[in-house]
Amino acid sequence: MTSEIVYRGELRTEAMHTASGEIVITDAPTDNMGKGEAFSPTDLVATALGACMMTIMGIVAQRHDIDLRGTRIAVTKQMQQQPRKIAAVELVFSLPAHIDPRHRQLLENAARTCPVALSLEASILQLITFNYA
Repeated sequence: MTSEIVYRGELRTEAMHTASGEIVITDAPTDNMGKGEAFSPTDLVATALGACMMTIMGIVAQRHDIDLRGTRIAVTKQMQQQPRKIAAVELVFSLPAHIDPRHRQLLENAARTCPVALSLEASILQLITFNYA
């Protein structure tokens, strides 16, 4: 079992990662009857995409002795209303300028081919920008 989810009422859930015991709370967003006091489930999908990209980049970076410390991703989820679903996820990477240009394509390809990116249906646009500064 990966996780166990309990409904806490008022459009809130509590998910426990069974291997670690870590807890994630979700709340419905304010534009869909919720309080917006925690990640919404669709926020978690968008965030999982960024976290997966960063993790796979980290694996590649370890293999090639590339220092990714300080790398950040600004994640923005765009919703569609009819039907209500994720329309796009914008991911803006801020990477250290010291990364050798010959390694950049390797890292960018790793991000674009992470398991979450490959699992999302093609209708969800993945708008990815890599900035090196």
